[in-house]
Amino acid sequence: MLEITNLTKEYSTPRGPLPILSDITLTLRRGDAVAIMGPSGSGKSTLLYIVGALETPTSGSVTLDDQNPFRLDEKLLAAFRNRKIGFVFQDHCLLPQCSVLENVLTPTLVANGDRNYVERAKQLLTQVGLAERLDHRPAQLSGGEKQRVAIARALIGEPLLLLCDEPTGNLDRHSAENVASLLLDLHQQQQTILIVVTHSAELAAKFPVRFELIDRKLQRVS
Repeated sequence: MLEITNLTKEYSTPRGPLPILSDITLTLRRGDAVAIMGPSGSGKSTLLYIVGALETPTSGSVTLDDQNPFRLDEKLLAAFRNRKIGFVFQDHCLLPQCSVLENVLTPTLVANGDRNYVERAKQLLTQVGLAERLDHRPAQLSGGEKQRVAIARALIGEPLLLLCDEPTGNLDRHSAENVASLLLDLHQQQQTILIVVTHSAELAAKFPVRFELIDRKLQRVS
């Protein structure tokens, strides 16, 4: 379960505090999928980064699987993110010198245990339609294919929480449709908690629950 309670975020400026998020409260369970909409600058990405324990809130709390990541030291926090959270960004962030398979395996390099992730990586790449591209480099892939690699990479550790920041923002309409459908299909199969932030009404419409950030507050719109 993911619980966000009375979350606020502000930044210090020479003219005083700049509020970004105000009193955000949200509870999601395994299998839930939500889209959060809002224009550029509304705080969508900031909210996602706080939920993903990449940025600290000014006040309020975030707990995932009964753990508050902001109470962990730096080493334990890194392990928590690696184990519990998968990220997909607008820019696929693939390593250009690594193959498709190697890119998917990068999060496992710091994973604990003796599990062999290679077969899981190959399975995920088959699911995203890239079974024939394991040895290719990112430069040899289309934009949509790169984003499919990023989705496989995000799911390699079987995270509880999958966070996506404008995952179709850099794609043409056809590729965006394919990536969106794939993302939701894999979410259903693995029963993650899925949060996507986007300004795309087309992407948001595919989600059963939609929110909008309005005046720094999260409001449900469907």
